[in-house]
Amino acid sequence: MRWSGQAIDDEQRSQALLGMKGLVRSVRTPEFQGVTFHEVTAKSALNRVPASSSMPFQWSVNPYRGCSHACVYCFARSTHTYLDLDAGADFDQQVIVKVNVAEVLRAELAKRSWSRELVALGTNTDPYQRAEGRYGLMPGIISALADSGTPISILTKGTLLRRDLPLLTTAAQRVPVDLSMSIAVFDDDLQKAIEPGTPTTAARLATVRAAADAGFRVTVFLMPIMPWLTDSDAQLDEALAQIAAAGAERVVFGALHLRPGAKEWFLQWIEREHPELATGYQRFYGRESYAPASYRKNLSQRVRPLLQRHGLDIHEDEDQPEQRRAAAGRAARAGRVRPAPAALDLVPQPSLF
Repeated sequence: MRWSGQAIDDEQRSQALLGMKGLVRSVRTPEFQGVTFHEVTAKSALNRVPASSSMPFQWSVNPYRGCSHACVYCFARSTHTYLDLDAGADFDQQVIVKVNVAEVLRAELAKRSWSRELVALGTNTDPYQRAEGRYGLMPGIISALADSGTPISILTKGTLLRRDLPLLTTAAQRVPVDLSMSIAVFDDDLQKAIEPGTPTTAARLATVRAAADAGFRVTVFLMPIMPWLTDSDAQLDEALAQIAAAGAERVVFGALHLRPGAKEWFLQWIEREHPELATGYQRFYGRESYAPASYRKNLSQRVRPLLQRHGLDIHEDEDQPEQRRAAAGRAARAGRVRPAPAALDLVPQPSLF
């Protein structure tokens, strides 16, 4: 369902996405102050994940580009620059909506060449961001995947997932369905500051409980764990206690990554909101996208016993520099890509947040 009577004028449209192929119209609404939605007709829906990726899937679908969640650390920010938009405010405020994505996806899945491999949703921007309540793209996507016999994986911060639990329950009778909720911050004030457009932590935990009660084995992504902000033993223990109480069975955890685009935006936020941490973050991330190996090792050593204490299955973040180098090497040996450079930070990758 599209919004009616809210199309912006031609001058505003040209300022927003001049020349973008498939642009139908650009929309603003009082419900989303400062956000413009650019409705486009997409020619394709399935995205092949690069062979050099360390991600555990080969296909994804992203019904939206840009995200009103406005998470300061979001890994996907740099993808907006491909549209000649910036990775900062534009990523939060200029959202691309593929209004025909379900129809295009169904046609692609009907091809004889489709091998019914797992398709991941939520790998770049959140499919259950607030606009999904208006556009309703996910039910068509879920139905298309289930009807074609294609396994489904969904990662979200959006509590709108609860709307589709009956549909997902039906889909799970036909294909494997994996549901994951991303919950990084368990302090309400910090959550509002660093993820201003997301549902509350309590609402996301309630969604985990609803999915678990519906029979799903829910994973929670405790990511990113942010140095000096969310990484104390007490903070981690409390977070995992709440996750376990909500009925999750598995936790994926990992330290903050800051690749180009996200890095500049996040470090500006640190300078403004937590200047006392600016020196430490520059030391960790000024020249790198990943936290130092020593920090990541120490974090793992602290988190693993806590996971065991709370009866949660353990899985570390697979998007680490060591895994990325290994994946790129395997792809290169298979002749699918050229050998990756020593610094992998600029290699495009699907992003989980």
